[in-house]
Amino acid sequence: MVWWKEAVIYQIYPRSFQDSNGDGIGDLEGIIQRLDYLAGSKDSLGIDAIWLSPVYPSPMFDFGYDISNYEEIDPVYGDTQTFKRLLKEAHKRGIRIIMDLVVNHTSHLHPWFIESRSSVNSPKRDWYIWKEPNHNGPPNNWLGAFGGSGWEYDKRTGEYYFHSFLKEQPDLNWRNPDVEDAIFRMMKYWLDMGVDGFRLDVVNLYVKDEFLRNNASYFMKGPRPYDKQVHAYDRDRPEMHGILRRMRKLLDSYDEKRMFVGEIMQDFPGNVLLPATYCGRNDELHLAFNFMFLFSPWKAERFYQIVKDFESALGEDNWPNYTLSNHDFPRHITRYEKGTDTIARARLAACMMLTLRGTPFLYYGEEIGMKRQKVPYNKIQDPVGKRYWPFHPGRDPERIPMPWDGSDNTGFTTGKAWLPLYEEKNIVNVEKQKEDPNSLFFTYKKLIQIRKDRKSLRKGKLKILLSSDKQALYYRRRDGKEETYIFLNFSSKPVSVSYPRKWVLNEILFSSSNRTSSHELEKELDTGGLLLLPNEAVIFGK
Repeated sequence: MVWWKEAVIYQIYPRSFQDSNGDGIGDLEGIIQRLDYLAGSKDSLGIDAIWLSPVYPSPMFDFGYDISNYEEIDPVYGDTQTFKRLLKEAHKRGIRIIMDLVVNHTSHLHPWFIESRSSVNSPKRDWYIWKEPNHNGPPNNWLGAFGGSGWEYDKRTGEYYFHSFLKEQPDLNWRNPDVEDAIFRMMKYWLDMGVDGFRLDVVNLYVKDEFLRNNASYFMKGPRPYDKQVHAYDRDRPEMHGILRRMRKLLDSYDEKRMFVGEIMQDFPGNVLLPATYCGRNDELHLAFNFMFLFSPWKAERFYQIVKDFESALGEDNWPNYTLSNHDFPRHITRYEKGTDTIARARLAACMMLTLRGTPFLYYGEEIGMKRQKVPYNKIQDPVGKRYWPFHPGRDPERIPMPWDGSDNTGFTTGKAWLPLYEEKNIVNVEKQKEDPNSLFFTYKKLIQIRKDRKSLRKGKLKILLSSDKQALYYRRRDGKEETYIFLNFSSKPVSVSYPRKWVLNEILFSSSNRTSSHELEKELDTGGLLLLPNEAVIFGK
């Protein structure tokens, strides 16, 4: 079994994790200081890998997703030597490092684009997507995901360049083999340094239609013009699969197989079929993000269907992955907030994430129940929030600095934080939760340890079922003779589940309601049924 299939991966948004020098911005040294929180000691959370959001040099128009140098570290985060020390210290603790790779586009200040923009005869002109005007306007009707036309007119050369996002993020021309060669050399640079893998940003946007044909439009769909287009020609082009197969060969050529996971951009609400196509027959992406949990209501039948569909779409050759929160979407504890049931739901969600077949991706702070937090307009940093406020608050609410303790600066910084600090720091912080054995932190810690202890949870096959009243989800994980059974009650009322008679529920390994093997429970088991308490998650071992 390869490491990335068994791993629990933890996403860190570096600006918001830990500031070591008092400038109010998280950095690599801060992450090094907090590694023991993540793994390497008996008090650690127990994760296996870190996915770092971008730490390359950037003018920060999109906070690191506009890269101006692929082979350095932005001074705000540290330098290359600090990054090498992070690698060393992480590996010492058994933590692998996955870097964010943003190669659909660069910053407009990247030397490649500066050279490309200098002249229509520049040797790097074709490294980006340039086109002459069409009747004194943009070459076609493609739009930018952050608003407006996807084309920006350049007065110096009299042509337009294409950008899928901000005008400060010009798209690379992946049809040019020189671009692919340059990106592959850059990837090799980091892999040779010891990086364990990459998360590929918007991987299905790399290749655009050769003829730059117009996208059709939906008559009624979505709140933004971008959402009303059928993105047939500015993403998901068939040539992308060849690029991924070549990229896969590069990663698989290394010992201790490196991995890459891709973000697949879709129209809301999306589906699981598209991400699966970018895995091929286990010869393209190792993992393709399934974001359907991010849009799922709190219903057992909906989660059941997503899992069934993803397993079916991937087939036996490929491996699933799941996530409930990340830097672009509202935190799931807020999405599923419901009064006194909120923490119980969070425990159940953690149990589901850490016991399904597949690789779980956690987002910093979810293990302590960190909620999304409104950011006042005058403190918004995110370009999406600035453009669409008040209709869209942007992504800052998901990027609030980590509350390590209840002090004024939450243990995050000694200076003024780049975003407002967490308002509920006195109630929700790491220090307080590590002192409380009944906290959400200890729920995550215990579930991660159970996963490590049981092969069936790390790599076993899955049989998943839905209760007759559609209120509970339950499944078996099996590897050889070892079997683990998981029961999840999504209802705020007790639910009775009739499980298969051949399932042998010997020992309670975990109960979110703190139940242990009792006479009452044994009586339930004897009848071939199981009474789940409201919002309860239970794990049994055979």
